[in-house]
Amino acid sequence: MTGPDGIRRCAWVGDDQEYRRYHDEEWGVPLRGDHVLFEKMALEGFQAGLSWITILRKRPRFREAFEGFDPARVAGFGPADVERLLGDAGIIRNRAKIEATISNAALVRDMADGELDELMWSFAPGGSAGERARPVAMDEVPAVTSESTALSRELRKRGFRFVGPTTMYALMQSAGMVDDHLFGCWRVM
Repeated sequence: MTGPDGIRRCAWVGDDQEYRRYHDEEWGVPLRGDHVLFEKMALEGFQAGLSWITILRKRPRFREAFEGFDPARVAGFGPADVERLLGDAGIIRNRAKIEATISNAALVRDMADGELDELMWSFAPGGSAGERARPVAMDEVPAVTSESTALSRELRKRGFRFVGPTTMYALMQSAGMVDDHLFGCWRVM
């Protein structure tokens, strides 16, 4: 789809300026590091059942409320923090997702430095981005893959929550583990 600025982008972007910025600057760019991947995991978990634009618009407040998604700090959140977060209209106020983010933070905190990054990237097709055919149309972009299912299974085995196969595939796309920019998009030309 050609945007109002004359640039061809993936069809999901539409006319929303924040979506255009996100598509152009973030989506599909390889993201490395435990801290940033924990944030991505948390936000993708909060997105489950909602639209990504809702999360993007709330992301600045999420970052404030969850202390920059520092796993060690979030892991220390207690019942009073859960109640504080449930009262924060600037984020998604879902108790199960808030509590999962806190427990997931404790799991990340207890991992060796670089372990979450290594674990997640080990499920990228071929170990790096771009190992499959470029999609031409949105209906060619999967919602789940064998890799996202395997990543979900491994994370769940380790105790992580809100990391289902669809959520993990969305993370893999946004973190550049797979490249689902459509053929013709300026990002792949």
